[in-house]
Amino acid sequence: MAGIGNGITSLHAQLSSQFKVPHKFALCLPSTSENAPGHMFVGGGPYYFSPYGKDIAKQLITTPLVENPLKIRGVTQSGEDAEYDFYVNVTSISVDHKLVSFNASLLSIEKDGFGGTSFSTTSAYTILTSSIYESLVSAFVKAAAFRKMIRVASVAPFGACFDSKSIARSQTGPVVPYIDIGLAGNTHWRFYGANSMVAVNNDVLCLAFVDAPFVRSSIHIGSHQMENYLIEFDLVSKKLGISTSLSFRNTTCSQSRGI
Repeated sequence: MAGIGNGITSLHAQLSSQFKVPHKFALCLPSTSENAPGHMFVGGGPYYFSPYGKDIAKQLITTPLVENPLKIRGVTQSGEDAEYDFYVNVTSISVDHKLVSFNASLLSIEKDGFGGTSFSTTSAYTILTSSIYESLVSAFVKAAAFRKMIRVASVAPFGACFDSKSIARSQTGPVVPYIDIGLAGNTHWRFYGANSMVAVNNDVLCLAFVDAPFVRSSIHIGSHQMENYLIEFDLVSKKLGISTSLSFRNTTCSQSRGI
């Protein structure tokens, strides 16, 4: 294991200091179905993934990284590491272009460090506070019915599951309603079926988001949603950069040619 949080002892911070390169790093997590290694880059691009011949670094959408107030104030609480997470400002969630309705105040980080949107490579799936989760599931189920996806009994810990035979497939995975995460800077991060769904067996696909009655971040983006996106954490410019799904380029995170 290697610590990659927002702290001075993290692997990327130490490597950036040791080798005198810009303090930025990028992750590209492979799909668990690939059974192949992903990649971590330290110091910035270019980023190339065979057979796609262009530099992914030049194609990233960007949004500001924001600080948790606990870190700004130098507060440390026993057993809590939220102040060392990476946060961004999410402005909305939509399903098939329709906004999901929930209490927008949950998207802001409060002075006690709760709320907002953070990242976690140790969480398998994105964790949502209950009210956001329930609204997302409701919106997704309605959009799925419009697409004639057949709902089946839920499989814990997932709240919405479907008959896989009622879902077509494409280069971006199961053809299901798009989930768009609106980001500060008037941009969005789109999740296609490969990142929004998980196969629990050969017959059932479930919405790959998890409910948490108590969670420090209102939205805690997990590794499944990050798979096969190049995600750059630029600690110099305080920006997060996200590629579109590498599936659109007929490549994956396991195909890097290095820099």
